[in-house]
Amino acid sequence: QVQLVESGGGLVQAGGSLRLSCAASGRTISYFMGWFRQAPGKDREFVAACSRSGDSTYYAGSVKGRFTISRDNAQNTVYLQMNSLQAEDTAVYYCAASEGYHPAYYSSMGYHYWGQGTQVTVSS
Repeated sequence: QVQLVESGGGLVQAGGSLRLSCAASGRTISYFMGWFRQAPGKDREFVAACSRSGDSTYYAGSVKGRFTISRDNAQNTVYLQMNSLQAEDTAVYYCAASEGYHPAYYSSMGYHYWGQGTQVTVSS
């Protein structure tokens, strides 16, 4: 069992940046990690994912080139650096962990543990 706690959300103007953090505690082994987001009235959608070593990263087309996922396994923390934020990036952002080695990283069904979410609001 692992617990995930996100932080770093907030209100930012369009074009600005935020860095989200996801701290893992409990059974702190390296998991395949992902970030998802959910805007009001919409389904939860994949944002980015990172392999256990951090060597492989994956992004949704809508954020590629603007967002960067990274991890510090020594600190049991995963980050999501978000640059050039746009109003359509407004959502609750969730961190997720998968026990699989090669999960369907783009699907919420591939993850076993979730954080409580952190709100990101981008004003235009």
